[in-house]
Amino acid sequence: MASSESNINEGATSNETTDEKNEQGQESGAASSATECEMVDFKVIFNKKKHDVTYSLNETVASLKVHIAEITGVPATMQKLMFKGLVKDDMTLRDLKVTPGSKLMLVGSTVDDVIEATKLPDKTAEVGGEEKVVTKEPFCKQERHRKVLDKFGVPDDAMPGIKSAKEELPAYPISGMINKAGGKVRLTFKLESDQLWLGTKERTEKLPMGSIKDIVSEPIEGKEEYHIMGIQLGPTEASRYWIYYVPAQYVDAIKRTIIG
Repeated sequence: MASSESNINEGATSNETTDEKNEQGQESGAASSATECEMVDFKVIFNKKKHDVTYSLNETVASLKVHIAEITGVPATMQKLMFKGLVKDDMTLRDLKVTPGSKLMLVGSTVDDVIEATKLPDKTAEVGGEEKVVTKEPFCKQERHRKVLDKFGVPDDAMPGIKSAKEELPAYPISGMINKAGGKVRLTFKLESDQLWLGTKERTEKLPMGSIKDIVSEPIEGKEEYHIMGIQLGPTEASRYWIYYVPAQYVDAIKRTIIG
């Protein structure tokens, strides 16, 4: 009789142990599933417009680009995503430490933008019944810019420029440039706050990128590795802040990051 009771007790204990293991397995599986499906809400900024995005932390940047293409119209292959610098396609959002409210900057062009950019501009104007080619004097030959270039020359601490090259923004500020008064200028890109910090010896202006209306630039004749750049801070061209000796390889990235 005692033996029978003992067997019953052992069986009950065994069943309890099995049930506990099953419960632990279910909890572990649920936790694993929750981790795999963990979502994060963040913003993607493109052309000064903010897009709300909800995506899995375990998905890669390459996968995210496909999702963003549906939202913005920018093909995944033409996208560059910036989050504390340029991000790589094989990284996950968890690797990047994307948190709720994070801001990712999208740099790229839609198919329509590419088509429009390939159209040749009309450089003729009708004068006295005849067509005349309209030419514009290069920045470097305009008197106000020529005076600055002749007076100050290339700064001793200018960053090396590379003619006809296109590179992404460096992870550090672009410095060694000057303004029209010869004062030192540096540009710092705060992508997480969507700001451009325009720094001089006297102060640093923290400019929302959305407040910048336009950016124009041209290479300096004879020193094509550097550009003259005008950042338009107001509604008219008179509000342009001129910067001299901008390294040529960063000009395109500066424009795309700020203007889109």
